Amino acid sequence: MPPLRIKRYLITGLLTFLPLWVTVLVFKFVLGLLAGIGAPVVAALTEALGLVAPHVADTLNKSGLVFVLALLLTLGGLYAVGWLANRVIGKRLLDAFDALLQRIPLVQTIYGGTKKLTAVLQNKPGGTQRVVLVDFPRPGMKVVGFVTRTLIEEGTGREMAAVYIPTTPNPTGGYLELVPMSELTPTDWTMDQAMAFIISGGAVAPDSLPAAQRLPTDTP
Repeated sequence: MPPLRIKRYLITGLLTFLPLWVTVLVFKFVLGLLAGIGAPVVAALTEALGLVAPHVADTLNKSGLVFVLALLLTLGGLYAVGWLANRVIGKRLLDAFDALLQRIPLVQTIYGGTKKLTAVLQNKPGGTQRVVLVDFPRPGMKVVGFVTRTLIEEGTGREMAAVYIPTTPNPTGGYLELVPMSELTPTDWTMDQAMAFIISGGAVAPDSLPAAQRLPTDTP
């Protein structure tokens, strides 16, 4: 077989396998995070089971069922929290839990900030598109950002936007920039479309890109 044909087949096979590989990596990362939450509880239960039935505990550890049990435990816990949060008594318990965390300085800063971020990303700010394009890291290059809130700059009266710029393919890390509203390019993308665009490295995206127009500003 000619070397060029071998090279072409290898490249074709790699490009065919790449989407599946990326999907597996993303799911492995997410499932690993979820399983890690329930792992301490499952480890404690397995250790307790080892005192009563050591052979069963050894089987669980060797068969890899501990990971599955930890994942199922986390998913069950998340479902229970979601179910409880939609009940009156659950909302009262969560409010009491929030009030308790508010009294712990460092925990309050992290927990409160994260909770506010998730809350604002679920609602569109008044008069402002949630998903925008920002010049970063230099003019002429655009990145996708999420407007979290707007502020008024003292002295100039300019309207500024706090824009969170996530990284690819892990959107949990990124940058926070204060950008004048006049320098933002609005989009009609939804949060789901923007997140799919970021996680996929741009492979999954709407068919059109917003033109380089600017958001309106109230300042002269």
